[in-house]
Amino acid sequence: MVFENKTVLITGGSRGIGKAIALRLAREGANIVIVGKTAEPHPKLEGTIYSAAQEIAAAGPGKVLPLQGDIRFEDNIHQIVDTTVKSLGGIDILINNASAINLATTEQTEPKRFDLMHNINIRGTFFMCQACIPHLKKANNPHILNLSPPLNLEPSWFAKHLAYTISKFAMSMIVLGLADELKPFRIAANALWPKTTIATAAVKNLLGGDFLMQRSRTPDIVAEAAFYILQKPSFETSGNFYIDEDVLRKEGFTDFTQYAVNPDQKLMMDLFI
Repeated sequence: MVFENKTVLITGGSRGIGKAIALRLAREGANIVIVGKTAEPHPKLEGTIYSAAQEIAAAGPGKVLPLQGDIRFEDNIHQIVDTTVKSLGGIDILINNASAINLATTEQTEPKRFDLMHNINIRGTFFMCQACIPHLKKANNPHILNLSPPLNLEPSWFAKHLAYTISKFAMSMIVLGLADELKPFRIAANALWPKTTIATAAVKNLLGGDFLMQRSRTPDIVAEAAFYILQKPSFETSGNFYIDEDVLRKEGFTDFTQYAVNPDQKLMMDLFI
């Protein structure tokens, strides 16, 4: 099994892309740590960290550790990392998937929404990386993978939803910086982003409802791309901004209909593509 005895720490792992990646890597023997805020059932959100952990545990032979935590707070981050290392012996892979989204214009952006996006997307990602780096230095083939887009300074992406764009591009700038900073330690830092919209709770509840869900792909396509990226040698695969479909095409995939929520509908391109 490709990821046997590897420990993978995934933020935002209760559902959607985070859970799909956890399931994919668990099938290959990885120990999985999922971090999320949802410990009790929520009427608009599928599952909890505990229900996700049950699914992941059933998927593979590795250990699964569900941790309730909020990466906006440093004490939570340190507790998450310390518990992971004490329970599983180390950290081989960090996946920064937790993210907040609000596509308001500048005039419509409330300070609390601005702060939420920046505290999770930028600050949380930065300090999760910081806390994990000492442990990644000890790992064999260590990887950091951020779920963030290719850096694209096309003004239209800023004009449409400035606060959100800044926060997601900052996640990608973290990749750019860490790839070079961590090169001496052979720690890879890469980004992964979907070519089309992905059927997640954010799409269903905030962005486009069932109309957009029907024109989306399942999170499994992102998970499959992550599976291939995280196998690559960390010392020669860093600083990349991967697109899920492009990764899979290079691995020989030609038919992507299995990932469509509704193959009869035309797919909607994701933001920043």
